[in-house]
Amino acid sequence: MKLRRLWAIVLKEVRQLRRDRITLAMIVMIPVGQLVLFGYAINLNPRGLTAAVADQAGTAASRALVMDLVATGVIRTVAEADTPQQLVGMLRRGEISVGIAVPPDFERRRVDGREVLQVMVDGSDTVVQSAAAQLAQTPVDSSVAAPRKTAPIGVVAFYNPQRRSPVNIVPGLIGVILTMTMVMFTSVAIVRERERGNMELLITTPVSRTELMIGKVLPYALIGLIQTSVVLLLGLWLFDVPIKGSVLEVYIAAVLLILANLALGLMISTKAASQFQAMQMTVFILLPSILLSGFMFPYAGMPAPAQWLAEVLPMTHFLRLIRGVMLRGAGLLELWHDVAYLLGFIAVMMSLAVSRFRKRLD
Repeated sequence: MKLRRLWAIVLKEVRQLRRDRITLAMIVMIPVGQLVLFGYAINLNPRGLTAAVADQAGTAASRALVMDLVATGVIRTVAEADTPQQLVGMLRRGEISVGIAVPPDFERRRVDGREVLQVMVDGSDTVVQSAAAQLAQTPVDSSVAAPRKTAPIGVVAFYNPQRRSPVNIVPGLIGVILTMTMVMFTSVAIVRERERGNMELLITTPVSRTELMIGKVLPYALIGLIQTSVVLLLGLWLFDVPIKGSVLEVYIAAVLLILANLALGLMISTKAASQFQAMQMTVFILLPSILLSGFMFPYAGMPAPAQWLAEVLPMTHFLRLIRGVMLRGAGLLELWHDVAYLLGFIAVMMSLAVSRFRKRLD
């Protein structure tokens, strides 16, 4: 072994890295991104859970107790309701995570030591369910009329009262698998054509840019539907994960995520110069999608900047759709905000990918 020849190879690799700007950026951005995500954005103790209050008593003591619950920082009120039934509807539509129901006979219950208030929790997220259970420890204000007994606060978990982890994880796994595979497959689609020499053949054909892009997407969309079916069947067979909503709407939500990820992958493919670069960029998209979407860590526990970034990711909106349909029995029309975002994301990413693609070798 000659040190001079070894040094020449080392210099060659360093110069190649200097020219490869995407790889050079990933060397820095991947560790920085993970450090920021795990150290700053990830929080297992969610605060500020969205809540609505239905105070049917309307007394000074009931208002004081609700204020005490808000003062814990676990919840923040975003709406008011007239009846507990309205709170259940808000929970089903995903508008809130916690509902506070105060019965009309609040004062009598305080005096008798019976349950004075009911906390309704969206149990489709077990972490949120655990955090909301802390509200049951809030002492009941006795400044108006001292009760003879300790008046308890009841907690009712909807959609997953047994707190089974598979019920929460399996729907999210559909999104993780589709994001991982769909973006990865299509991110190398255009680059692979160039590296294999097929781009020269495509240039000579009358196929337009739009036809080429859509033609590359459709086969992978079918693969994504097959993957969705496999996860649903295994989830039902192995873990008894329920599908309370429409199966058709489950597949519609999956199609929206599949098309969004395929369009994103094509956009990456038009930017990457090699398959290695495309894979690097895919990893940079996959990590935030898993960590910030609410799949592994509660969305409510993240700081505002992390939530803004999460709102950009298709995975975040898909999780709301799939959990809403599968676990809460909600319809896509009730979750139209997330449907509209995914449709807009597909249109924007596909338009950018088509506009950036050129049928030429340079």
